[in-house]
Amino acid sequence: MNIENPVITDYAKPAHWLSLHAHPSKPVDVFYIYPTVWAKVDPAEPDYCPIDHPGMLRGAASAFSHQATAFETAGNVYAPFYRQADGACTLPLTEDQRWEVLRKVPAADVTAAFDYYLRHYNNGRPYIIAGHSQGSSVMMFLLSEYMTSHPDVYARMIAAYVIGYPVTADFMAANKHLKFAEGPDDTGVIISYNTQSPEVVPGTNIVVANNVGLVINPVNWKRDATPAPASENLGSYMPDSTITHYDKKLNFADARIDPAQGVIICSSVNDSDIYAISNGLDLGIYHIYDINFYYYNLRDNAERRAGKFHGN
Repeated sequence: MNIENPVITDYAKPAHWLSLHAHPSKPVDVFYIYPTVWAKVDPAEPDYCPIDHPGMLRGAASAFSHQATAFETAGNVYAPFYRQADGACTLPLTEDQRWEVLRKVPAADVTAAFDYYLRHYNNGRPYIIAGHSQGSSVMMFLLSEYMTSHPDVYARMIAAYVIGYPVTADFMAANKHLKFAEGPDDTGVIISYNTQSPEVVPGTNIVVANNVGLVINPVNWKRDATPAPASENLGSYMPDSTITHYDKKLNFADARIDPAQGVIICSSVNDSDIYAISNGLDLGIYHIYDINFYYYNLRDNAERRAGKFHGN
C-alpha cells in the first residue's frame, strides 16, 4: 500500500459500506464510525489494513451490533468500512505522529465516505455522528476540518458522540466553531468521555495518556464531579463470558467525572471480571466498554437531542 499518496476508497460501491438505507424511515440519520477492530498478526504486514480485510469486516460488524445499535432508535444508521491503522503501532506514538498516521488513510477514507453520504444519501436531514476509539479519533478530523469548510453541514449536526478518545481544551480552542455539551439536550455539540477504574494510576491509561479530556457524565449529563449511582443508569449492554451474547444489565455501572484526569470513574464494576473480557487491556481500563456501560443512557440521550433539534 502506498501510504504517501493512498488511493481513497470508492464509496460509490455498496460493498464498502457496513450499513446503508435505500429507503430511510426516520427524519434523522446517524453516521457511525467503528473502533479499532483489526490488528497486525505479522509485523511484516502493512500498518494499514485493506478495505476488504476479512477480519476487519467481521470486527466492524460485531462492533456495530453492540455499539451502533445504541443509536438506531434515534436515526437511520449509515456506516462505512474504512482502512484502519494498527493500534499497536499508533498508540505509542506522540500526538503529532499519531495524527499524521490517522490522516493518511483512516481519516481520508472516513472523510470521503462522509462526503459521499451527504451527497447521495442524506438528502438534507439532520444527523448524529457516533464513534468509538479509532473511530472517534478519525471523527475529530471531520469536526475540525470538514465542518470548517462546510458550515451548512455543521448546522445540521445534532450531536457528535466522540467516545473513547480525549477531546481536549486545546482541541476546542483551536476549533472555535465547535461546542462541547453542557447538558442533556443542547445540540450541535460534542459529547465525550473515557472510562476507567478508580484504581488506575493517573497517567497510565494508554488510551488517554496524559491528555486531559473534556468530559460529560453519560448518566446525569453534568460536567462537574457529581456522582451518578448505578441505580440511575438506564442500563448497560454487556457480554457474557464468551463475549458472544449481550444482554441488558441494570444497576451495573455508576459514573463520576475526575476533572484532574479528564475521565469517567466507574467504581461499581468488578475490575477482574471486566479484565477477563477486555481483550488484553490493562486492569481497570474500561475502554472497550465505554459505550456498553452507558448504552441505554446514550440511546435515550440521542433520542432526546434529536427531539430537541426538531423542536419537540
